[in-house]
Amino acid sequence: MKLHKKDILEALKTISVPGEGQNMVESGAVTNVQVFGDEVEVDVTIKNPSLQARKKTEVAILKTIHEKVYEKAKIKVNLRVDAPGKSKVNEIKGKPIPGIQNIIAVASGKGGVGKSTITANLAVTLAKMGFKVGLLDADIYGPSMPIMFDVAMEKPLSVNIDGRAKMKPVENYGVKMLSIGFFTQPNQAVIWRGPMAAKALNQMIFDAHWGELDFLLVDLPPGTGDIHLSIMQALPVTGAVVVSTPQEVALADARKGVAMFQQEAINVPVLGIVENMAYFTPAELPNNKYYIFGQAGAKNLAEDLDVPFLGEIPLVQSIREAGDVGRPAAMQTATPVEEAFEELTKNVVSQLVRRNKDLPPTEAIKITTMAGCDAVKKK
Repeated sequence: MKLHKKDILEALKTISVPGEGQNMVESGAVTNVQVFGDEVEVDVTIKNPSLQARKKTEVAILKTIHEKVYEKAKIKVNLRVDAPGKSKVNEIKGKPIPGIQNIIAVASGKGGVGKSTITANLAVTLAKMGFKVGLLDADIYGPSMPIMFDVAMEKPLSVNIDGRAKMKPVENYGVKMLSIGFFTQPNQAVIWRGPMAAKALNQMIFDAHWGELDFLLVDLPPGTGDIHLSIMQALPVTGAVVVSTPQEVALADARKGVAMFQQEAINVPVLGIVENMAYFTPAELPNNKYYIFGQAGAKNLAEDLDVPFLGEIPLVQSIREAGDVGRPAAMQTATPVEEAFEELTKNVVSQLVRRNKDLPPTEAIKITTMAGCDAVKKK
């Protein structure tokens, strides 16, 4: 029987290296495969130096090739250990997810500015425009997407993809989504330290079958902290959208949010700033605008920071009501709210197209802890 390298690689895609989320081909653990007649030589590099991990990896390779390709193949496994030195490295992998074209992080410097509302409506508007959209609710401690999409009682199903069990995202309004809210009770508080939260995110990212997506929106928690770094280490984020309200206390934190993405070591392009709750328009006076939180604060901040201003969303009761009943306000037709979200979405897409034309792909970051100090650097 004549063996082919591509068949060997397909078989190895069904194996995960112990302690690592992706299969050994996508993770880069398989560095070389050579085929000589019925002889197969596989070069593998793993990070776990333990004898158990090395033996388990070698046995898995032998068994898989014999079962899936050719039972009489003569296999030699050259296993190399590339263990980290004294520094501790977070194990989340910064590899692109096959099939996902663009990853947009939606962030805010502080809570209560409507970041999740903006993310939900941005997602459904993109879907209405004909794009394939996914949404990762990375707000581990305050997940709200299941309620906003009326899927709070749903649970992700398990599907078999290439011999591996993966989560199938819950889908509604044309948007695929995963959230920690699907795995907890409504009255259950998530009390996790950073590493456990990062592990949960890792599973929702790499152990899910997202399929083909034009956009994956990531709803980040408020602030600038551990979850943000975990996401940017796990994924090559294409660009970031920062949400703020017009008042000074929110703008001060939004400035920090922009600064986080613009750090030299992180360097995620900021697609722009959104001003939420920009003005209040009562239903009985649709042509009136009352600037309750101040006027054009986020717009002025965008000019000061030399980043695009993506648009303003009014403070309208129907937006809040729509989120509470699980039908994002952008689903409404022929309303000022729908027009505002369409304008915002068009500006985001426009900035993304410009970013992809003018800048190279974003790299995931590598976070290293040495002597108690966090150093962030590019992979």
